[in-house]
Amino acid sequence: MWIRFANRFRRLSAALTCAFLALTASAQSNLLNVSYDVARDFYKDYNPLFQKHWKAQTGETIELRQSHAGSSKQVRAVADGLEADVVTMNQASDVDFLAEKGLVARDYAKRFPTNASPYTSTMVFIVRQGNPKALKDWPDVVKPGVQVILPHPKNTGNGRYTYLAAWGYALKQPGGSERTAQDFVSRLLKNAPLFAAGGRDATTTFMQRKIGDVLISFESEAELIAREFGKGEFEVVYPSWSILTEFPVAIVDKVVDKKGTRKQAQAYLDFLWSPAGQENAAQNYLRPRDTALLKKYAQQFPPIRTFTVDDTFGGWARAFPTHFKDGGTFDQIYQLK
Repeated sequence: MWIRFANRFRRLSAALTCAFLALTASAQSNLLNVSYDVARDFYKDYNPLFQKHWKAQTGETIELRQSHAGSSKQVRAVADGLEADVVTMNQASDVDFLAEKGLVARDYAKRFPTNASPYTSTMVFIVRQGNPKALKDWPDVVKPGVQVILPHPKNTGNGRYTYLAAWGYALKQPGGSERTAQDFVSRLLKNAPLFAAGGRDATTTFMQRKIGDVLISFESEAELIAREFGKGEFEVVYPSWSILTEFPVAIVDKVVDKKGTRKQAQAYLDFLWSPAGQENAAQNYLRPRDTALLKKYAQQFPPIRTFTVDDTFGGWARAFPTHFKDGGTFDQIYQLK
């Protein structure tokens, strides 16, 4: 009698343990966000906000993991099998690459507001305190003897935006043409003593290694530099024209369907447009899409004339092969550097 009771108790205990483990597993999930190099600080602040929101809404604990590097390196890794639930990049051409591979929906830009870009930025000049070379606008950074630090335009979104910002500026000048723009960008690249591996590597080169007279980077990077190195170490210069930078996000369909994390991935990206997500963008010096918040933070976002990849270059679908694919204008210029 006692033996039968003990056996029954053990079976019941085992069943309850299995049920508990199954319940625990169902109450947890994990997402991998594969992103570009300088986004790490933004998502370091954003992820706890979303985890708190998701826990309150669903009772589920969600683990969020990050991967950061140069944008093109990241999307190649995803294409090669890195199981990202979502990608949060800094230019559409990288997400388009994943769409061509069948990993991301071709209409990803229509699946979220504002062309799937929850915030914007622009390219600015970060110069040493006192601006010893008196760098005020694009013509100043192409002068002989000025060292320009930027990431590699072939491999990074940061570098491509810098290249296109200079090209677009040249086009907008009196008599501007594709020929004058190519000559202008050629002079810019000749002033680069090296190409950094990514945006954060460019910052390290400029701030820690003390190489270069000017770092060209996202406006948001200036505040991150201030947090790490202090505001007395540099100044930010806004050129007369720059490029509007957008940051598209997308769900990696094949991964979320395999893992069963589509609901979580959708919510994770949707939350970028929430009041808390937009506030976090502004606090990380990214220009929010929320017009009221943009007005609230107007002091840290001075007005600047910008052009877009779409209106100046016909979109990334044209700009990328023209300028950055093998044999494009970047290669033609760089061979002559």
